[in-house]
Amino acid sequence: MGVYTFVCRNSGGEWTAKQHSGEIEASAATPYALQRALVAAASAADSSSGVQSSFSMVTPTSAVFQVIVGAVGGGAMLVSAGGSAAAASGGAAAEAPKEEKKEEEKEESDDDMGFSLFD
Repeated sequence: MGVYTFVCRNSGGEWTAKQHSGEIEASAATPYALQRALVAAASAADSSSGVQSSFSMVTPTSAVFQVIVGAVGGGAMLVSAGGSAAAASGGAAAEAPKEEKKEEEKEESDDDMGFSLFD
């Protein structure tokens, strides 16, 4: 599994991207075309299956783009109630979190406070 984070900037109508800690770079006329080029470059660098991506605009002329390669097996992902994810393709199964026992708090009744307002 590989995680690739890119800093994207728009200058003069052209979008450029540089990998945060790496050597992958790309440029395109639109943010969408840039995302496609970066996904293709990250997929070529890491041959694992399954790709997820996230593009977040920071300002009108800058953005952060993240590509996760090999995050899911074949595109299917199972998420438990605890929020942990396990690949459906038979990867190492995540251990189920132990159920926490929550003690129910007794609600105190306002009926019997041990004194009366009118005594």
